[in-house]
Amino acid sequence: MNFIAIDFETAKYSRESACSVGLVKFLGGKAADTFYSLIRPPVLYIRPDFTDIHGLTVEDVRDAPSFAEVWNRSLRPFIGDLPLAAHNAAFDMGVLRAALDWYDLPVPPLRYFCTLQLARAAWPELKSHALTRLGEHFGITYDAHNALADAQTCGVIARKAAEQYACVHVGELLAAARLKPGSL
Repeated sequence: MNFIAIDFETAKYSRESACSVGLVKFLGGKAADTFYSLIRPPVLYIRPDFTDIHGLTVEDVRDAPSFAEVWNRSLRPFIGDLPLAAHNAAFDMGVLRAALDWYDLPVPPLRYFCTLQLARAAWPELKSHALTRLGEHFGITYDAHNALADAQTCGVIARKAAEQYACVHVGELLAAARLKPGSL
C-alpha cells in the first residue's frame, strides 16, 4: 500500500482558495513521511465561518507561500508518481485542479481514490462515514480540520480498509471494494 494521503483547507468556497495542505506518504501501508504548509490564497481573505472550522486567519497565511510556490518546491516532488488518497476526494481533487488552473500550472497525470467511498464499501453498516466519525469508530484521536491531521487519518482509514479486504496494493484494494481510481 503505497500512496499519498492529502487534505486541503480553503479560505472560502472557491476551490482555488487553498490556505493549507497536509500530505502523508504511506509506504508498505505505514506512514513514512509528512509534509504540511500554510498557503497564501490568491485573494488574501478567509471567511470567518471557515476560520471557525479550521482555525486559520489572514494573519496566519499573510506571509505564507503561494500555491504555485508550494507546488513547485514541495508538493509535486513529494507526491512523485504515487496515487493520492483523500476523504471526499471530489473536494480535494477539485481544490488541487482549481489551484493548478489558477496559477496556469500543468496538470500532472495523477491517479487518486476516495477514502469516503472506500469506507462506505468496506463498512456499510456504519451510520456515518465522515472522517471524524470513522476516527471515533476506530479510536483515532486527531485534530479535525487540520490538513495534516486529516491527511494522516485518511491514510489510516485506507490502511484499515486494506486490512479489511486483505489487500497489499492500492489497485487490488480498489478492485476488492469495486471502486475505480480517478484521474486528475
